[in-house]
Parts: sequence; C-alpha cells; structure tokens
Amino acid sequence: MIGPNLAALQVILPLVGAPICTLFGGGSRAWIISTALTWCAFAISVALMLEVRCCGTISYVMGGWLAPWGIEYRVDPLSALMLLLITGVAAAAMPFAYSSVMRELPKEKHRLFYTAYLLALTGLIGMAITGDAFNAFVFMEIASLSSYVLISLGQNRKALYASFQYLVLGTIGATFFVIGVGLLYMLTGTLNMIDLSERLSNLEHNRVLFAAFSFLVVGLSLKLALFPLHLWLPNSYAHAPSIVSVLLAATGTKIAAYLLLRFSFTVLRVNEHDDLLSIMNFLFPLAVVTMFVGSVVAIYQSDVKRLLAYSSVAQIGYILLGISLTSERALTGSMLHIFNHGIMKAALFASVGAIALSLPNVSLPNLKGIGKHMPLTMAAFTISALSLIGIPGTVGFISKWYLVLAAVETGSAKGIIAASAIIGTSLLAVIYVWRILEVAYSSDLPKTDHTIQEAPWPTLLSVWVLAVSCIVLGLFPNVLIEPSRIAAQMLLSSN
Repeated sequence: MIGPNLAALQVILPLVGAPICTLFGGGSRAWIISTALTWCAFAISVALMLEVRCCGTISYVMGGWLAPWGIEYRVDPLSALMLLLITGVAAAAMPFAYSSVMRELPKEKHRLFYTAYLLALTGLIGMAITGDAFNAFVFMEIASLSSYVLISLGQNRKALYASFQYLVLGTIGATFFVIGVGLLYMLTGTLNMIDLSERLSNLEHNRVLFAAFSFLVVGLSLKLALFPLHLWLPNSYAHAPSIVSVLLAATGTKIAAYLLLRFSFTVLRVNEHDDLLSIMNFLFPLAVVTMFVGSVVAIYQSDVKRLLAYSSVAQIGYILLGISLTSERALTGSMLHIFNHGIMKAALFASVGAIALSLPNVSLPNLKGIGKHMPLTMAAFTISALSLIGIPGTVGFISKWYLVLAAVETGSAKGIIAASAIIGTSLLAVIYVWRILEVAYSSDLPKTDHTIQEAPWPTLLSVWVLAVSCIVLGLFPNVLIEPSRIAAQMLLSSN
C-alpha cells in the first residue's frame, strides 16, 4: 500500500533519484528525471497536508521500530506547511531550471548539478519531516553539502569563494547545532523530539539545558543568516547559478527558522521556562537590527542579486521578530512569513534569472529599459516586488499585518518598537524596489552586443506560477492563515 508510506516516499524519491541522475542522466534525461521526481514530491506534500488537516498528525516509524527507539517521521500542521513550501518552490522552478542550467553550466556538469539538486531537496524535506533530533542534523548536512556544490557551480571564480565561505560558516553552525543535540541527549537519553519534550518538562533552572538551547540558537542563527552571522548569504545568492539562488533563497534559511520553531516550542517549550525565554528575548533586538541592516545595505547595492540577498537578510528579521514575541498571533505571523517570503523571493530570483539569460550580468545599469524588451518577465518581477514591500492584496501584506497585530497586542514598549520596525523597514523596501523599477521602466536600453528578448516560455511558466501565487494567496489568505494558526496553537500547547 502506497498511502501509509507517503511520508517515507517523500524523502526516498529524491534520494534515490540522485544516483539515477548520475548514472543515467546524459543529455536532457537528468532534467526529465529531476522534474518528474520533484513534481511527485509536491503531489505527496499536497496529499500529506490534506491528510493532516483531515485526520491530524501523521506518525511513520521506520523499519517498524517504534519511537523513541526507532526513527520517526512526523507530519503535523507546521511540518506540512514546510513540505508544501519546499516541494512547491522546487517543482515550480523546474521548467526554469532547464534554461538556467543550459545557459550557465557546461554540458558535462549537468548530471552533477541535478544530482546535487535532488540531494539538497532530500535534505530540506528530511529536516521538515523527521521527528528525530539527530536525524535533523544528518539531513542538515546532506542539504548543506549539496548546497556547497551547487553554489560552487557558478559561472565565475567568486562562486568558489562564496561556496567556501558558506562551507566554513555552515560547518560552524552545524557543529553548534549538534553539540546542542548532544547535550539534550546527555540529559535525557533519547533523541525523539516528542520523547525529549516529555523528559525535559520537569527540568527547570538546569544549566545544561540552558547551554543546550544556547548552542542550538547560535547554530541555527548561523544557518538563518541572522545579523551579524549573515556574511555567507549575500555572496552565496549573488554568485550561485540562478536556479540555485531560487531554491536556496526560498527554502534554505526558512528550514533553519522551522528547526528553531520546532526545537524552541515542541522540544524545549520555551514559553514554560523563564530561563529559556531570556534567550528568546535576546533574539528580539537582533531581529530588529537585522531588519534595518539588511534593508539599508540593500539600498546601496548595484547588483540586483546582491540587493535581493540583503533584502532576504532583512526578511529573516521579520521571522525572528515573530518567534521572539512567543504569542500565538506572533507565531502565526512568523510562519506565514516563512511561507510567503519563500514564494515571493523565489519569484524575484526566478525573474532576475530570466533576465540573466539575455544579459551578461544583472547590475542596475544593465537593466535600463529592460521592462520594454522583457515586459512579461518584468511584470512578474513587479508583482513579486510589491509583495515584498507588503502592498495589500499580496502575500507580503498578510504576514506583515499579523506581525504588526501581534506587536500591538503586547501593549508594551517592545511591541511599539516591533511595529515601528516592521513599518519602517517596509518603507525602506520601497526605496530599493523603486531603484530597480525606475531603471527598468523609465530608461532607454543602452547599446549592447547582446540580443535582448523575452525569456523562453518554460522560464516564463516558472516565473508566472510563482508570481501569481503571490497574488492568489494574498487574495485568499485563509488558505495559509488557518493551518498557520493551528500550527501556532500546537507549538504553544503543553500537550
């Protein structure tokens, strides 16, 4: 029976597909295999989401070994949302992947690319679905190692530097994370997240528990690119192949935010421990600073990819802001922004990648008049950019609105600072978005040896699926609000 095994198939399909691409991926076969498996993974995510909403949390034990002795895959409302985001973006990006890989990578590296792509997808899915703390680390390493390879495949030598920088900082982050997991195991003798939660519930004012959470927060903050631990992110997004930027910008930091939510609330129940809440309170000023630093630095970037990368740093601040407030509405807003920012940033990087098919680089001077020559691509970019600002009717507005409401309902100076930061950095987003749109629509295209033409239709398909999602999910927000609210209630529940 396939139905009861969907949780396992979600991980197994891309994992098995990776060596198949290596062995039999000559010509365009690697892309066909990757596309088929990615779309199957998305279909499974939709099925799992429907089953969770209908029948509650799904628990799948590997090899018949019951938890906590065996490894458990667990799909609840929060992990179902993450699976939907990861596989949805990966599936939507596959039509664009064909043109991007053909344009940016030599033919002999195509099968290597799709192998690493599927392994990265496996790691991302695994982190979202596993119910085992150490297994989360294993999948983190699978995703990270694959990402280092994918970034290094960029067109110039700066990609190698970006990959090495990410490798060093990513390894440090993973080391901190596994030390935190090790300390939790030392305290409890178990690695299953639910079992961990039960055994840790009676431990208060425990220094080892405090140290474990500190290690977890620092490690995941590095993976999140929280200021000042963000140095790896701008180079990675700017110099990686365009399709890699789409996947990583939409999912890489979001899965780290998911793990922070999972360990903070499901495993450690920080809302019930004053000592651990002090660490969450420390995240609040860092989140605010991250929002402003990312936004201000983005204004001064001339390379559009780097501009969007620093914008991602700022948006990570929004997510952390909601997590640090620890209320139901704040967590709902944070989860909404994880999903919404993943969609709109994937659309933005896909649009820029489509432009890169016709231009030698995507710096602002090269974009003069591009809106007249690539109207469909720039229209999708504009929709996604308006969503990034938070214009009503887009997904960006929904999550920011929830975060502002959560900040206001605290009735404290902290809430006033949070609401002001959200509004202020949204206004800063208007500035750096306007810089791009002004050049694209109000300037004449400079003389160039390159032929500027609209992106091919498979690329436009990817771009517009993501851009339209920014509008549809903004006009029908309950599609995401309800599961996010249920997930927030679950995280704050003592059960």
